[in-house]
Amino acid sequence: MQDQPTLSGQRVFVVEDETLVAMMIEGMLEELGATVVGNESRFDDALNFVAARHGEIDVAMLDLNLGTRHSYDIAEAIASHGIPIVFSTGYSDNAIDAAWRSCPVLNKPFQLADLQGALARALDKRAA
Repeated sequence: MQDQPTLSGQRVFVVEDETLVAMMIEGMLEELGATVVGNESRFDDALNFVAARHGEIDVAMLDLNLGTRHSYDIAEAIASHGIPIVFSTGYSDNAIDAAWRSCPVLNKPFQLADLQGALARALDKRAA
């Protein structure tokens, strides 16, 4: 993992509706040196968090499917503030709408190095 850039100090907003997966992601992010600034499991709560606290988010990690809804409206709200996004999904990459395919996608289950790489790619795109 030494060839990957550090995520130390990066503030990550997590949207994940599976509690155990959310806890695993939080632990992985902390291991990578990132700070979880918010963790929402419900669609409306995630939108409210973005509206109120978008200035605290460096990068967002969104579960593609939140119950019966996709997280695209949340992604749109986040992207409108210039915040990069990583999607996570248990489905294939083709499940992502074409408009969002430029965002890094993590296929569940993923490893620590996969998470680190996806977040680094998202942050690099913002810096470019």
